[in-house]
Amino acid sequence: MILLAGPCVIESEASIFKIAKSLERYHNDPRFDFYFKSSFDKANRTSLDSYRGPGLEEGLRILQKVKEDFGYKIVTDVHESYQVPIAAEVIDMIQIPAFLCRQTDLLVAAAKTDKIVNIKKGQFMTPDDMRFSVAKVLKTRGCDEVTYEASQKNGVLLCERGSTFGYGNLVVDMRALPIMRQFAPVIFDATHSVQMPGNGSGKTGGDSSMVPHLARAAAAVGVDGFFFETHFDPTCALSDGPNMLRLEQLEELSEKLLLLDAIK
Repeated sequence: MILLAGPCVIESEASIFKIAKSLERYHNDPRFDFYFKSSFDKANRTSLDSYRGPGLEEGLRILQKVKEDFGYKIVTDVHESYQVPIAAEVIDMIQIPAFLCRQTDLLVAAAKTDKIVNIKKGQFMTPDDMRFSVAKVLKTRGCDEVTYEASQKNGVLLCERGSTFGYGNLVVDMRALPIMRQFAPVIFDATHSVQMPGNGSGKTGGDSSMVPHLARAAAAVGVDGFFFETHFDPTCALSDGPNMLRLEQLEELSEKLLLLDAIK
């Protein structure tokens, strides 16, 4: 099972290493294909006053240190094409943010690296239309076939993170998982799927109590992996705190997901 986990954004070197240390069990467990995730910049925060992160240079320095000290594979998101080759010197998986999943130049830049590309489904996108985002990466890599097998071979993933449902709410249509799985292996982002955009007075709200329920449902439907944003204390997280899991919650939930996955 692919597992992407870590804090939403790099808050400080000390906090990143505290969380990274707590995730060692997944790196050492052969049942997981583990990637440590954190962002050097959150360029899509609701308010100009919101914390964005340490920036490209400092953020990649910290992620490189995590990689060297713990041996983790690293995933982070990029927002502009120029960031891609710079980030690719450090990371193992490039994540395309949901709002940018149709951004051709960004997808092509990611495809020109030798890294895995994880494309998050836009909250405004139909699952079926994600085939075209996948095709942009595959065709750049010389593959005209848009299938699960072609994407698996060429290092392309899709990530489900909920769909806009009116104002300030997201829902997960479980039908999206098998639909997108026709085109690529699918990661289920359980923590972003419980966001409540615009419900936090300039910040995104959320309900992390729903994370285990959605994750178990996705495991029952069938996915290739999971993405969880985690923190030692989500109440003091500088980004996405209302959606995050505590580190100890992830341990219990991940065991249940493995059991459900084995039933398939």
